This record gives sequence, C-alpha cells and structure tokens, in this order.
Amino acid sequence: MKKTKRKAVINLIIFFLLLAGGIYMAIAGVGQNESGKTANVPLGLDLQGGLSVTYEIQDEKPTSDEIKATVDKLQRRVDAYSSEGEVYQEGNDRITVEIPLNTEKVDAHDVLDELGQPGQLLFLDSENYTIWQQNQNNGTNDAYEAVLTGSDIKNAQAGVDDSGTVKDYVVQLQFTDEGAQKFATATAANIGKPIYIIYDGAVASAPTVQSAITDGNAVINKISSYDEAESLASTIKIGALPLELKQIQYNIVGAKLGQKAVSTSLIAGAIGFGLVCILMIVLYRFPGFIASLALTGYVVLMLLILSIRHITLTLPGIAGIILSIGMAVDANVIIFTRIREEISAGSGVRAAVKAGFSKALSAILDGNITTLIATVVLMILGSGSIKGFAVTLMLGIVLSMFTALFVTKMLLNSFLELGVQNPKMYGKAKEPKIHGYVKNFKICGVASLIVIIAGLAFLGVNHSRIGKSLNYSLEFTGGTSTTATFAEDDVYTLERAESEVAPVIAETAGIDAGTIQIQTVEGNNQVIFKTSELTEEQSAKIDDLLKSQFKATEVDNQSISSTISGEMKKDAIVAIAVSSVLMLLYIAFRFSDVKFGVSAVLALVHDVLVVFAAYSIGTLSVGNTFIACMLTIVGYSINATIIIFDRIRENMRTQDSKESLEELVNKSIGQTFTRTIYTSLTTFIMVFVLFVMGVTSLKEFTFTLMLGIVCGAYSSVCITGPLWYTMKKKFSKKNA
Repeated sequence: MKKTKRKAVINLIIFFLLLAGGIYMAIAGVGQNESGKTANVPLGLDLQGGLSVTYEIQDEKPTSDEIKATVDKLQRRVDAYSSEGEVYQEGNDRITVEIPLNTEKVDAHDVLDELGQPGQLLFLDSENYTIWQQNQNNGTNDAYEAVLTGSDIKNAQAGVDDSGTVKDYVVQLQFTDEGAQKFATATAANIGKPIYIIYDGAVASAPTVQSAITDGNAVINKISSYDEAESLASTIKIGALPLELKQIQYNIVGAKLGQKAVSTSLIAGAIGFGLVCILMIVLYRFPGFIASLALTGYVVLMLLILSIRHITLTLPGIAGIILSIGMAVDANVIIFTRIREEISAGSGVRAAVKAGFSKALSAILDGNITTLIATVVLMILGSGSIKGFAVTLMLGIVLSMFTALFVTKMLLNSFLELGVQNPKMYGKAKEPKIHGYVKNFKICGVASLIVIIAGLAFLGVNHSRIGKSLNYSLEFTGGTSTTATFAEDDVYTLERAESEVAPVIAETAGIDAGTIQIQTVEGNNQVIFKTSELTEEQSAKIDDLLKSQFKATEVDNQSISSTISGEMKKDAIVAIAVSSVLMLLYIAFRFSDVKFGVSAVLALVHDVLVVFAAYSIGTLSVGNTFIACMLTIVGYSINATIIIFDRIRENMRTQDSKESLEELVNKSIGQTFTRTIYTSLTTFIMVFVLFVMGVTSLKEFTFTLMLGIVCGAYSSVCITGPLWYTMKKKFSKKNA
C-alpha cells in the first residue's frame, strides 16, 4: 500500500513539474533559440499581414527541373522583401508566393507589381534590338537573336561604387557558365555599343559595353539612385525564370487586422477554456477538476508542438484549436458518464473508474477516428488557410485522446491511491428517462424535411432576388474583394457606402456601379466591396482613393480568378462525398453491420442539408470556410452518433428476452442523452465565445458551426437511432 501511495505521489509531482515546466517553456522558451516559446509560433499571412500570390505556369508540360529552378529563383526574389517569405509548388502547374509584410510601411501593391507576371527577359545587341523594336511598333514577327535570355542569369544585385569622385549606383550581374560564354562573345563584338535589357516587352536598361567581359560577371553602372538600381536588379532576377507565369490569385492582408485577429481569438480561447473548466467541475465534481488539469496540459502540449515543430498558425487554425478544446472534453465526458453509471450500479469508486475507462475506450477511438477521416480529407482537398484549420484540428484530436486516456487516467488513479474515494465526489448517474424516440421519429423527420425543403426553395428565391442561388463568396465566383477599415468616429452604413463610395470606385476602376456588391461589418466599421476581377493597377488606384478621399485607415485586397473558384466548388462537393463514403465503410466495418454505417451517413446528409438550408435562407457567404464548416459538422456529428451506436451494440449483447428492440434503442439513447447534451454544450461554449469576440472572417464560420453542433446533437438523439431501428425492422421482415 505504501508503495502504491508513493508511486501516486511521484506521478503527481512529475505531472505538476512537467505542467509548470511546459507553461514556463511556452511563455519564455528554453535555450538560446527560446525553443517552445509561444511567441515564436510562425503566423500565417492572415495573422501578421502580408501578400500571397498564386501563379499558373503557362508552358506546356514543364519539367520538374524547370519548376524547381523557377521556385528557387522566385525564392531569391522574395528574400529581398522578407527572410520569412515562402515560395512553393501547388499541384502540377501552380506556384504560390507568400511574403509577410508590414503594410503600414510597405505598399503591398508595389511589391505585387514588382513581382508582376514574370515574363520574358532578353539581352539584345543594337542590330537585333532594331528588329525587335520594329516588331513591337508594326506588329510584325521578324526573327531576331537574343544575346542572353533570363535562363542565362544566375543572380543580380544592387550595389554602390565609391571608387570614383562621385558615388555611382550599379547592378552587379552574375551569369551561368553557359551565359558567361555567350556574354563574353557578345561584349567582345559590341564594344562601345549598348546592350538592351528588355523585360516583359519594355526596355529596362541599355548599358554601353566598355570592354569584353569574360569572367561571368558584369556591372551596369551610371544608375541615378540606389532605388532604381535595386528595382533593375529585382527585374533581372524575376525575369531570370525558365517558365512563363500568369497571376491567377492574390491576397493582401493589413498588419492591424492580423494583430487584432490574434489578440481577440486568444482572449476568446482563454475565456472559453475557463468557462468549460468551470462547467466540467460543476457537472462532474472531482473528476471535472481532474479533467480541467488534463485539459490545461493538453493546451500547453498543443502550444509547445506548434512552436517546436514550427507549424504555421492561421486564423482558421486558431478556430481549429478552440474547437478541438471543446471536442477534447468529449472523451472525458464519455469516461465520467461511465464511471457514474458504475457507481450507481453498486460498484466501488476504484472499480467504477477502472470499468469506466475500459467501457469508454471503443467509443472514444471510433468517434475520434471518424472525425480524423474528415480532417484528413480536408488536408488533402483543402487549400491555404483551410489546411491550417485541418492541421490544428487533427493535432487536437490526437492530443485529446492522449490526455483523456492516459493523463486523466493517471491523475484519477493517483488521487484514488491517496484516498480520494468518496462516491459523493464523483456523483451517481440518475436513472435515465426513457422517451419514445423511435415513436417520435416520423414527427422529427417531417420537421427536418420542412427545414430542408425550405432551404431548397430559397435557392429559387435567391436566384430571382440576387441573381444566384447561393451567396457565393469570392472563392467560389472569382473577382476582387476590397475591405476598407474606417476610423471609429466615421461610421459608414450600407446606404452611405452605396451612395458615396461605390460610384467613385466604379468610376476609378471603369466598371458599372451596379455590379459592385457591398457588405458592412458591424462593430469593426469595415466595408467590403466585391467587384469583378480587377487588374493590379485598378486595385492600387482604389486603395489610394479609399485612403486619400475617404480616409480609410487600412485597406485589404483579395483577387481570385474564375479558374480557382471553379476548382474550389468541385473540391467542396468531392470532399464531403469522399469523407462520407470513408466514414460509412469504417462504421460498417467496426460495427459489423452496414445498417449502422448507412443510417449514420444518412444522418450526416441530414445535418449537411439543414446547415445548407441556413446558408440558403440566411444568404450567408458560401466560400472556402464553407468546406471546413461542413466537414467539421460531419466529423463532429458522427462522434455523437457513434456513442449511441456503441451503447446499442453493448445493450444488444445483454438484451433481455422480454425487451423489444424498440425499447432497447430508446434506452440506449436515454443512457447517452446527458453525454450528448454536455459535450455539445461545452463545444458550443468554445465556439460561441469565438463568435462573439472573433474577427469578421470567423463570425459566419462560427455561426454555422454553432448551428451544426445543435443540429448534430438533435440528429444523434432523434434521427440516427430510430433510423437504424427502422432499417433493422424492414430488413428483418424481408429476410424472414
């Protein structure tokens, strides 16, 4: 006995030391690099501000070496703006550039313009320049020969030459081995003559050759300023690409908006976490306190992994963490509910705890694995920030299973060994009230059908009212979105934005004012203007206009081509279909009954259609987060369904001969009812706080997520069990 108590004390000391150390590490970090410090977690562009642009490769069948060379050279170009900038390949024919920028100091449109559409770079001697110029002026296509092309340039860098009496700004060129040979031949033949550097159809510079250059390096001198030298060097570097690229999407986020998103989301998470811990203690007494300790460890572990593994945190990623905290409570609720049932059945506390963990294991594993299926589909088919949401949600699911099955178990057993065994501290499960869930199935089904039909009917209403069935956002329609933030004392209502701002934007961009969609954001004094796809020049003019004429404090932009939007629509449908099929197969395998899988998936379709109806009736914005919202609802709802199915399966093993199948299903739903309500409540609290305090881009996402949580609880209790019963009875009659 003394040994077990000593072991319990040691376990608790180790836990609290690790928890304290983890908290310290998360706050201050350790070592020279401050490893583990939360402040060092890399932030996505939506949280720190900056520019993201996606290019599409125009060359047919580019080789992997050409793509790699293009990415490498673009990365060197990006390094001039930020050491944290990233360039990476997406799919087979796209390259994305992400550059963190302080938009208060750097004009993101200037950067976007300089990145431009990396086209053709040519070095021409006088004779070939004349032919090229005639082609440009006359529209002819006479053949000319370039001295060098972009692929011959290895690097270009701005510099200052102080060797003379007057400071001279220069661009230092470095050629590839092949380029060095070409340039040596060309300069030897053109001493005293200019070499024209042409980028994307315009003459960037025309330096005169002083002497033959044979060492693979050259200097362009007599440039008027360092800024001009830097711009020319940048032009040469970005032009030195093996492939031609076309810009198809860009997004500019202001630094202020990102900072506000971080602070409000973190505060929302902290408040939600505190409320969940209080609720757990009120509902489950001492085990609720233990769960709060385990959840604290869970949060610390999450922060440390994000920091140590350098996982980029996005705004949807924060939403994923906050949602996963609510879901982490689920495993604890399942365990504690089982413990209470065992105590009510007459077991001692120690035996009840052991049985509670044992009986809860299969439900916890099945529920989390099915949720992981939806998350994996999101990671594979999602893009950009949605992948950030999927990464943190997946990490949260894995950590929640670890903390519930190992940390909570260790803490409970340790306190048991130290004498915390009073049943009153754990509570007893009350005898569940058995309602006629199966009997009321038709009523619930009709009610759901009315909501779904109303949602479908509103597709036609919306089409006649706003010209489209759903309020597709930029991601699904293509176009340009401009978000202007105004001073707090200068409020812009929808009417004021329509009458004062929209006509000026239309005139500046040369578009019809009637095509501009306007949306105001309550509480933030922001106005969002959605237009057809604008050029960079048009977008930059609108930015300047909003800041100079209408005194906007910050302007953010996003532009998406119709190509991207079409793919996103397709991905949304495929993601939901794939995840549903995979879940059906998993449930059918685990429960050895395809009827469990079919009824679960039909209930998921119900949940998706009800939330879809909310998007239709409320004309909510259907965009990239729509996919994440639907798949999260799918993953979350299936979790509650599996708990009920697990209880039905368990009760069938000990079914009394006098008990009908209908009574068994009703009893199983009643036994898991409190778990469904409590889990839904804790998750709802986390999401609700984020809805109230979060930034605009999260409000619609969290609103529909709250609706999905309520709908998921409803379908789990009122639809899935009765639906399985109905299918079971019909198939039994056919086989009889």
